[in-house]
Amino acid sequence: MPVYIIKHALSEGVESIPYLVTALNTALITVPWIALLALLKWYFGGARNNSERLMHGKVIMMTGATSGIGAAVAKTLASRGAQIVLLTQHPLSDPFLVDYIMDLRAQTKNQLITAEHVDLSSLQSIRVFATKWVDNAPPRRLDMLILCANTFTPPGGKLTTTKDGLETSWGLNYIANFHLLSILSPALRAQPPDRDVRVIFGSCSSYMGGKLPELEAAPSSGSTEKSRSKMTEKPDASSSSPTPPISPSSAHSASYLALMTFAAAFQKHLSSYARPDKAPCNARVLVVDPGWSRTPGMRRWLTFGSLWGLLAYLLTWPLWWLVLKSSEQGAQGFLWAAMEGSLRAGGLGAMVVESQDEGKVGEVAGPSEGSGLDMDVKFVKECRVVRFMREEITSEQAQKALWQASEKTVEMLEKEGAMKRAKEKKKAGSEEASKEEEDGAAARSSGAAHKKPGSRRSRKAE
Repeated sequence: MPVYIIKHALSEGVESIPYLVTALNTALITVPWIALLALLKWYFGGARNNSERLMHGKVIMMTGATSGIGAAVAKTLASRGAQIVLLTQHPLSDPFLVDYIMDLRAQTKNQLITAEHVDLSSLQSIRVFATKWVDNAPPRRLDMLILCANTFTPPGGKLTTTKDGLETSWGLNYIANFHLLSILSPALRAQPPDRDVRVIFGSCSSYMGGKLPELEAAPSSGSTEKSRSKMTEKPDASSSSPTPPISPSSAHSASYLALMTFAAAFQKHLSSYARPDKAPCNARVLVVDPGWSRTPGMRRWLTFGSLWGLLAYLLTWPLWWLVLKSSEQGAQGFLWAAMEGSLRAGGLGAMVVESQDEGKVGEVAGPSEGSGLDMDVKFVKECRVVRFMREEITSEQAQKALWQASEKTVEMLEKEGAMKRAKEKKKAGSEEASKEEEDGAAARSSGAAHKKPGSRRSRKAE
C-alpha cells in the first residue's frame, strides 16, 4: 500500500492524493509550535545532576522528606544505597508514615529507611531528639544533613505562630534549623576525618527581598526582646489596627535571608573547630535554591490558600506545567550538592562560579596557594556554584549578631516553655490528686451507707 501511494504521487503528482496536501500544511503549522513548547519545557526544567556517585554506607538525615522536592531527593538517594533517617512531625505509628516508608523501601529496594519523630514547630521536641542523637558513645555516624522542610503563609492569609509563639515562617524555616544544628554540631564535628560530611540547606530566591531584624550590633537582652517581638505573637485583637506587625511575604523572605546568613556562620563554626587528631575540617555547608517547582507549597502560594484559587490553578494548570519544574527536576540541585565530588570540604577540584557583576561564567581551580583550605559556604543553583546576592550573608558582623540574637531567643523561649510545662504538670497533678481524694471520699461514704449497724457477734448477743 505505501509503495503504491508513493508511485502514484510520483506519476500523478502530490495533489492527486486526497487530503495529503491538507495534512502537510497542518504539519508545517503544528510542528514548529510543538518544537517551541518542547524547547520551553526543556529550558524551564533546569539543569540535571550528572554525578553518578554511589551513596552506599552514607547516613543521611533529612527534614521535609515526605512530600515535594524532599521526597524526590530521599527517593533518589535511597535508590543509590544511602541510609535515610527521616525527621517527621507525624507520629511513628501514623498509618501514612508507615505506608510511605514501606513504599519507599519497596521502590528503592533499600531497607535502610527509618524515621524519627521531630516536630520542628516545637523547640522542646527538637531538643529531645537532638540530645538523644548526640548522647551516644561512640558518636553515631552522620554523613549528611539535608534540610528541606519549609512553610509560609499564603498571600492575604493571617499570620500564625508556632507552639513557642514564633511567627510560623520565621520559627520553622530558620529558628528550628538553627536550634537543630546547634545541638547536632558535636555529632558533625566528631565524624572521622576520612568522611565527606555535608550540611545542605534548602533556600528560595525570595531571600533577595528579605530584611533581617535589627541586628547591626551584638544585641543585649532588651534588643533581643525587641527583635523577637517583630517575629512573635499574633496581633492583639484589641488593637486599633488589625494589620499584623509583618506581612507573610516579608516574614518568608526574612526567614530565608536569616537561614543563609546562619549557614555561612555555621560553616565558620565547623571550620574553626580544632580536631584532636589535628586533621582539617571535613564538613561542607551548602545552600541550594531549587527554583520554582510544582510542590505542595508552591501550589498553596499560587492558590492563595483558597478554593477559588485552587479552581483558577486547575484551569491554568497547562501554564504551570510548562513554566514550573516538577519535584524531580527541583531535586536536581540538592542531588548535585550531595553527590558532586568537587564540593568536598577543602575545595577539591575546579568549581564553576557565576560572576555577580559581569554575569559571566568562569572556572576557579580551588583555593590559592597559601590561603589554606577553601572552607566558605557554597550557594548552589541549577547544579553550579553561584554567588550570593546579598552582602549580609557573608558579613561577619551580621552573622555574629544573628547568632547571638538567635541563641538568646531560643534560650528565652525554652525557659518559658519549661515553666509552662511545669505549671501544666503541677496543675494536672493537683487535679488528679483532688480527683483521687474525691473518689476515695465517695467510696468511703458509699461503704458507710451500706454497712449494717453493729457486728455479727453483737447482733447475736442481742
